[in-house]
This record gives sequence, structure tokens and C-alpha cells, in this order.
Amino acid sequence: MSETITATEANREFSRILREVSDGQTYVITSHGKPVAKIVPVEVERAQRDAAWEALFERVRNQPYKNIGPWTRDELYEDEGRAGHEHPRVF
Repeated sequence: MSETITATEANREFSRILREVSDGQTYVITSHGKPVAKIVPVEVERAQRDAAWEALFERVRNQPYKNIGPWTRDELYEDEGRAGHEHPRVF
């Protein structure tokens, strides 16, 4: 559950907010009525990051396989040098 508080409130009640965040509470901090920060428990952040990675991997796993046949390194970079078609160098 997320609660919205002003930056002034967050500053004044910081110790209480940290205790509540450690118990699972999430806070959105606003300044002049606009959200500027979020304080979340570390476990929630980690769970969200893990879920995002899993969603990315699932999307990659579901991409259709396309057999383009064999190619050489020279073919990969054959457009290099033409204006607007330069490939970035990978090191």
C-alpha cells in the first residue's frame, strides 16, 4: 500500500516513516503537489526488479526464431562507411 506525503512531512517525520517502510509501507513524496520520490522497502524493490527481469526474459524466449543463414564478420560490417549507415563499434 502506498501513502502520499509532502516533502515537509517526510522531513519532519523521517524516523517514523523509516520504521513504517521497514514494516512494508511505501511512501510517495510530493513537492508542490507533484510526486518527486518514492520510499519503498528493499524487499519490494528487489521483487519488482526480479519481476521486470523475468518479464524481459519471457519476452525474449517468446520471440520467433528466424534463420538468416550463415554470415561473416565482413558481411555484418559491409555498410560501414556509408553516410548514415555507420555501425557502432563493440569492444
